[in-house]
Amino acid sequence: MKFEYETHTDSPRGDVFDWFEHKGSFRRLMPPWEVAEEVRADDTLEDGAQRVFRFPMGPIKMTWVAEHLGYEPPNKFEDVMRKGPFKSWHHVHRFIEKDGATIVHDEVDYRLPMGILGRIFGSRNVRNRLNRMFRARELRLIRDLQRHSDFREMPRKRILLAGASGLIGRQLSAFLDTGGHEIWRLVRRSPQDNANEIEWNPSKGEIDSKSLEGFDVVIHLGGAGIGDRRWTKKRKALIKQSRVESTGLLAETLASLTNKPDVFLVASAIGWYGDRGDETLTESSHVGEGFLPDTCVSWESSAEPARAAGIRTIHTRTGVVLDACGGALEKMLLPAKMGAGGPIGFGRQWFSWISMDDEVYAIHHLIMSPDSEGVYNLTSPEPLQQKFFAKALGRVLRRPAFIPTPPLAIWFLYGRMGVALTTESQRVMPERLLNSGYRFEHTNAEDALRDALGKWKS
Repeated sequence: MKFEYETHTDSPRGDVFDWFEHKGSFRRLMPPWEVAEEVRADDTLEDGAQRVFRFPMGPIKMTWVAEHLGYEPPNKFEDVMRKGPFKSWHHVHRFIEKDGATIVHDEVDYRLPMGILGRIFGSRNVRNRLNRMFRARELRLIRDLQRHSDFREMPRKRILLAGASGLIGRQLSAFLDTGGHEIWRLVRRSPQDNANEIEWNPSKGEIDSKSLEGFDVVIHLGGAGIGDRRWTKKRKALIKQSRVESTGLLAETLASLTNKPDVFLVASAIGWYGDRGDETLTESSHVGEGFLPDTCVSWESSAEPARAAGIRTIHTRTGVVLDACGGALEKMLLPAKMGAGGPIGFGRQWFSWISMDDEVYAIHHLIMSPDSEGVYNLTSPEPLQQKFFAKALGRVLRRPAFIPTPPLAIWFLYGRMGVALTTESQRVMPERLLNSGYRFEHTNAEDALRDALGKWKS
């Protein structure tokens, strides 16, 4: 069986092929709704190199081992499945130059298992899945190439990232890698050989300051999860402590270096504003009241030593990041698919969201823009009330979205955490981000959901 797909880009062939040659391209090409775990990826596409990943297939995890061959830069490379769910799989990637632009021609020859039964019952499903997968690849490739080209003339950066294994960190590190930046990761275990890793232990205040010398950019996305457990007294202390201690340790260490970084970017959250009803909130709005605002204030303040040392310091107050494999959207999907994804409470609370791609691109834009400093709201310029977001998700999934979820039920299931994260209202605008010249990929929630879930209109 044969499958073919063409992607048309405005980028030169050399740039397109180079993007594929970076290890991060594997993560970027994985469809946003596919829960895939990367096991190993070699640093090259040359013959014999391999990429290994696991993905769920029903109740079990399937391993896919792909081996590269036919390496002819910048014209083509190939990969064959050495282990996986197909009887055979041979994928040829061709790069065709045309008038300074590039056509990426994908040709897949595959055979399904179980002979004629596999062809009868699986061929249509496989073809539909491949169409969705390659459309997602097309969108990511075109967008990534454009975002990298925006800063083509600027030097590549040596970047240290804390929180690289998290929801945002995985995509951010992969994207930055495809742009030719040198990515290092802070990890809380012994570093792997030749993996660009530096060990630290923020809870004990331990980090090797010498290993932090000479980075251009340091990005801190880490901290204990806010929405994955009930807010007990102990959990709330951990949420706050994990952010304040780690940020403070990094800020003080960076301030003491001989070769300081140019940029220190620290994640924050729109929880800073608290529950504000219909009030339009910008970076100049006053702080709110409650646990989340108090946490965010301490979190942002802990970066002060870096700022005082002359390091350009950025705080990104992020809204709800729409990603099918984690965060709030993942939790919404199951009830929504069952027809129970209606408004929470009366649904009048404002829902400030951002697509995963815009989250990644906005961080890249800020670290690469020399004038960017201080607080930036990372949210779509079109927030909407929760009842309208629920309707948009229902349209994308083709499910009803009118059955409300009472706040009392949220309290019973998730406690104060659930109520704070689902019923409090924050109408946040990215005023400073827009003024900096950033252009959003997604301003419409339904469009963002369709991209995240692979549910485009025919």
